[in-house]
Amino acid sequence: MTDTTATTGATATHEVTLTDVAADKVKALLAQEGRDDLRLRLAVQPGGCSGLIYQLYFDDRQMDGDAVREFGGVELVVDRMSVPYLAGATIDFADTIEKQGFQIDNPNAQGSCACGDSFH
Repeated sequence: MTDTTATTGATATHEVTLTDVAADKVKALLAQEGRDDLRLRLAVQPGGCSGLIYQLYFDDRQMDGDAVREFGGVELVVDRMSVPYLAGATIDFADTIEKQGFQIDNPNAQGSCACGDSFH
């Protein structure tokens, strides 16, 4: 494993996958904003009608215990507490008549609410 941070040693990794389509969309959004200092962060937070809710956003912070993987030049970051909830998850991007936006397919979710924004 290569050392990606000079102060903390090897960076932890996670088992979330970002599809090529989603990575391309992230790159396009960052280019549109003129930012190259941001990373895509995925987290699980308490909330929603099923108990847990996904947080997917751009972040310039690096927090202690972050797990990082790179997909086509896009860094996907997951915080230490969210890693077990997201193992094996896939982030894709859809742009169809039926749905548009980032979609998270999480094999750890035992169920979700009717709105599809939260899971348990």
